Amino acid sequence: MDLFTHTLTQFGSVIIIFLILTVLGEFIYKIIKNNYINHINMNEYLPEDEVHTLRQVFYLILMALCVANIFYYLLGEGVEFINYFPIFDILLSLYFAITLDKSTTKNKIIWVLLIPYGTLSFVLFNVTLIYYMDIIHLLVFAYLAKLSFDKFMKYTNSNGLGISIVLLFVIIFSSFFITQYSEGVNALDSLVMISNQFTGNGFAVFGNSIAGKLNSLLLVWGGYVISGASAATLTAAILIKHFRKRMEEIEKLIEGDDE
Repeated sequence: MDLFTHTLTQFGSVIIIFLILTVLGEFIYKIIKNNYINHINMNEYLPEDEVHTLRQVFYLILMALCVANIFYYLLGEGVEFINYFPIFDILLSLYFAITLDKSTTKNKIIWVLLIPYGTLSFVLFNVTLIYYMDIIHLLVFAYLAKLSFDKFMKYTNSNGLGISIVLLFVIIFSSFFITQYSEGVNALDSLVMISNQFTGNGFAVFGNSIAGKLNSLLLVWGGYVISGASAATLTAAILIKHFRKRMEEIEKLIEGDDE
């Protein structure tokens, strides 16, 4: 088998495998969305302002992940995270492939260009396929980063929200890279460190394994969100009780005047 045929075979294998993963992911996503996500009303659990903030942060996180993917693709050599980068790139590409509306020709083309030819072939065959496909892959992620930011702005403007959260997000995102290189730690450790520092839990890395560190992140940010929601709920309850008492006093005064 000559080099061209061998490369073409690997190229086709990457497309077929990514297509299978996309179809399987869409099937699982629809089940989860129909059985769980569509039946959850976040306003029942969190204050409205908190829900808006979380949705804003969601779009910003998607944008940040796209930027980080491009960054590690171009400048990740020598970084410890590069060992896990192919998995990160494949999973991120798969997420966008699953959630992408493929009913239009434009989005179908984007799906084809979104396929992580380089990283998926590296995982499967320990080789990297055609380099210019990697460049196109990065351009698609640049487009997805812009698309995520546009969704953020659209959601923000349609709900009359402020964009000050962008400044906070830029500070955290910048600190992530600064900590990683200044402290000489990998991406996950840097994320744990800045999360602990931002939420006032110190600057240490809690957990020795990847699962332990991810659990640490879940606890830190989950506790941060819930504590903010609890404070808002408690404040609202106190204010409601206060004004209800004042209304009762006013009603009594009005009834007294009528008599």
